[in-house]
Amino acid sequence: MMREYTASSVKKRKSRAGWTIHLFPIPALIVYGLFVLYPIIAALSYSFFEWKGMARGDFIGFQNFVTLFTTEPYGSMFWNAFKHNVLYFVVQMIVMNGLAFFLAFIIYQKVKGAEFFKAAFFLPRLLSVIVVGFLWKLILNPNFGTLNVILEKLGLETLQKAWLGDPKTALIAIILVNCWFGLGFGVLIFLAGFQGIPSELVEAAKLDGAKGFTLLRTIYLPLMVPSIMIMGILTFIQSFEAFELVYAMQGSMGEPYYSTDTLAVFFYRLAFGSSTASGTTAIGLGSALATVLFLFILVCTTLFLRFANKKNVQM
Repeated sequence: MMREYTASSVKKRKSRAGWTIHLFPIPALIVYGLFVLYPIIAALSYSFFEWKGMARGDFIGFQNFVTLFTTEPYGSMFWNAFKHNVLYFVVQMIVMNGLAFFLAFIIYQKVKGAEFFKAAFFLPRLLSVIVVGFLWKLILNPNFGTLNVILEKLGLETLQKAWLGDPKTALIAIILVNCWFGLGFGVLIFLAGFQGIPSELVEAAKLDGAKGFTLLRTIYLPLMVPSIMIMGILTFIQSFEAFELVYAMQGSMGEPYYSTDTLAVFFYRLAFGSSTASGTTAIGLGSALATVLFLFILVCTTLFLRFANKKNVQM
């Protein structure tokens, strides 16, 4: 009897412990639901209604989406911002991720001071994006900015510009600042990928006579595909959500002349910073834009992940 009672009590305690474990994720799920799922669902529902200021009006179906793409100036401003987001992504993939890959490879070779370089490259990431934006806004100031002062000292006055005041250079300047800001994170991701490569494969390739570019092309690059895919996905999401740095450096109007406008900045301006021509559907249009942006990122990321998984299976 004692043995049966003990076994039964142990079983009950294990069952109770199992149920208790399932309760731990509940606080996280509540926070996730309130701050992630609810805003997504709310934005989707808001996009189907007419808005009179902050008051919700009649249900209008997909009219906000139609207005966003077919009514001026919203249609042209949408595609202008979309084009800037694409440029954001392309430049970051080439400049930031390319440089991060190169620097990670150098550090992987265990050069002298490797630990210092890892910390130095990652240091900007510890700063707030807003702080970075205002700092570089001062550096790029056409009158007393550090960059123009250095160019003057070097006798390169012809290269001095109003970097953030010229529509031809403003967006590129912001993207390059973002590359500087995010470089350290890319270095750490790629460095982790390099360190995960079995040393036996590298040594075997060297014994077969592979070296330099051949070693990089035949051994390192194929085995670094997962890390490259991860950085590609993260860069894509960050590029199409670009807001804080643009806002800190150029405000919500995408100055000058909307040359630095992005979809996130356009959304902010629609929903919070200005109204439509009639002053009635700003929140509805902003919600429609937020829904389009969310679905675009979701679909592209899903397709990219499926492509990455196929690549991993083939390898």
